[in-house]
Amino acid sequence: MRFMIMVKATADSEAGKMPEEELIASMATYHEELQKAGVLLDASGLQPSSKGWRVRYSGGKRSVIDGPFAETKELVAGYTVIQVRSREEAMEWARRFPAPFGEQADGEIEVRQMYDLDDFEPSQAMDRFRNIEGANH
Repeated sequence: MRFMIMVKATADSEAGKMPEEELIASMATYHEELQKAGVLLDASGLQPSSKGWRVRYSGGKRSVIDGPFAETKELVAGYTVIQVRSREEAMEWARRFPAPFGEQADGEIEVRQMYDLDDFEPSQAMDRFRNIEGANH
């Protein structure tokens, strides 16, 4: 079972404020523990939405909308992807996640289980996904 731990953005993360060394050390320790346990798949911080864009789909057309995006509480500042045996194990790892902006700062993470290819009904289209290198097998 794969889970994504998403760090919700704040005004500081959207302003591009870099974390303090103490927080970087806490995050490094946590991710080293994930790696030693063999459950870490990927992790990264995301640059502010001002450096990104969205593609909106409407009426069969696509339009590109440049950042920044106003609703900070709806943005993701970083993520960690883990693969564990159960929801309970994922929850235990999430409880240990360092406070994302420092122990005294407000912050929030969201954890969501990711779909695996086996969660979908068999079909020709799903067989094509299974043959894509890097797709979740």
